[in-house]
Amino acid sequence: MLGKNKKNGTAAGVRVDEKEFDFQTDVIDASRIRPVLVDFWAPWCGPCRFLGPILERLSDKAKDDWTLVKVNTDKYPDLAGRYNIQGIPTVKLFVNGVVIDEFVGALSEDQVRLWLGE
Repeated sequence: MLGKNKKNGTAAGVRVDEKEFDFQTDVIDASRIRPVLVDFWAPWCGPCRFLGPILERLSDKAKDDWTLVKVNTDKYPDLAGRYNIQGIPTVKLFVNGVVIDEFVGALSEDQVRLWLGE
């Protein structure tokens, strides 16, 4: 777990390889309540190791604004295929069950903040 949501006690961020995971529930359905930012990554990926802590830090600060879910593409290749992940890190923002925006590659913290602000 990456932190707790103060309002309802649910996880503010989840590494899906650390717990039982249901993409439908944890991303699609959850995105109908608040946006869900999905980080498709792998442990061997240098840019992922750069971006991951940035997303986790921003998620901790976001409180109820959005939820972070991290999907290890090595452990969930079916999800990577379903969402056409061609390179990692890939970050997709889900709202109301659909992807509304995304980026590929490691952005700086300022760039991620700007992207989230849009």
